Order: sequence, then C-alpha cells, then structure tokens
Amino acid sequence: MNQSPLIPLFGYFALLSLFAVGGANAAIPEMHRIAVEVMQWMSDRQFTDSFAIAQISPGPNVIIVTLIGYHVAGLAGAAVATIGMCGPTCVLAFVVARTWDHFKEARWRIAIQAGLVPVSLGLIAASAFVLARSADHSIYAGLITAVTAFVGFATRINPLWIFAAGGILGLTGRL
Repeated sequence: MNQSPLIPLFGYFALLSLFAVGGANAAIPEMHRIAVEVMQWMSDRQFTDSFAIAQISPGPNVIIVTLIGYHVAGLAGAAVATIGMCGPTCVLAFVVARTWDHFKEARWRIAIQAGLVPVSLGLIAASAFVLARSADHSIYAGLITAVTAFVGFATRINPLWIFAAGGILGLTGRL
C-alpha cells in the first residue's frame, strides 16, 4: 500500500519543532537523519543543496523545512512540513511567554535562560558538523570549509565575500 508522506512529514516536523532550541538550524542534524537516513526522502547532496538555498534566501532559516517538504510531496508537502515545524512551537511559545513574564525576577528563570545558551550553541555546532560532513567529499572541500569557518569567526569580513570566494573556488571543479 502506497501511503502518503504528508502525515509522517507533519509528525516528524511537529515533534522536531519542540526540540529546536535555538531555531531551525539547531535541528539540522535530526532533519538530516530523518530526511536522508531514516525516510530516505533525499540524498546527502539534495539535503545540503536545500540547506544552501534556505540560507541564501531572504527570510527565516526555517525555509529548509519547506524545501524538504516540497522535495517530498510538492506544494502540499511544503505546507504540511512548514505548519508542522511552526505550529506547535508557536502555540507553546504563546503559552510559555504569558507565564514566563510573571517570573522575570525568579532565580530559576534566570538559571534556565543561562543554561539554554550553551545548549543552543551546541545544537548549532552539531548542525554545522553534519552539514560539513554531508557536503565535503574531498580534502579540498574540507579545507575550504575549515578556512571559511575560521575566516568567518576570526574576522569582520562580510559573509558575502566569503560566499563569493567559495563560489570561485567551486568553479575550479575540485569540490
């Protein structure tokens, strides 16, 4: 029996939305695991390309979810995946925000907020690792990724220049 992918798309992204502390990019490793390894909806290359398109597109970084959904089931998949990723989180954020403001001076609230910072950073670092591993299929590509990360972190160079340099290096055909 050929089952529609819309229900799994919604279910995975609805659940994933509740664990995406730090935004959609923090959930990239799990998105990759689900879309590429578990459900085999797309290849490593297609996932990496979707991430790249989402990052260069204007708007929120959650666009990757829409692109995955579109790849799996067209416009209906794009809508279902996006609603799954945004809906539960919006409802939860609304409820928590109303309660959260009542405890702005509470020590436990301050501690929770301070504890979520390293969690968010760790999830985003894991996302970067998964994407680099998916995209870098040669020593040359790995070296470019490492240099790009270093330059982006250590300097104040506009990221567009870094993208342009990566594009020029990509034209060499060695990636």
